[in-house]
Amino acid sequence: MSEPAEQQEIDAAMDLEATTDQAIAACGGDARATVSALLVANAMLEQELSTLYEKASHGFLRGRRVVPR
Repeated sequence: MSEPAEQQEIDAAMDLEATTDQAIAACGGDARATVSALLVANAMLEQELSTLYEKASHGFLRGRRVVPR
């Protein structure tokens, strides 16, 4: 049986905190460097998604297109 929604929310929050701590630790404890690294990673993911949308057929996307920022 699955966990109650409230417990799942608590677990998700704890996972987010742990992941946040790991990201900051990976950047030597520098929060500014962590934010910069996350922004670069996000930009790379947006570029990859844009490339995938360009390659995907109209039928596969069912008419959904992401408007470039």
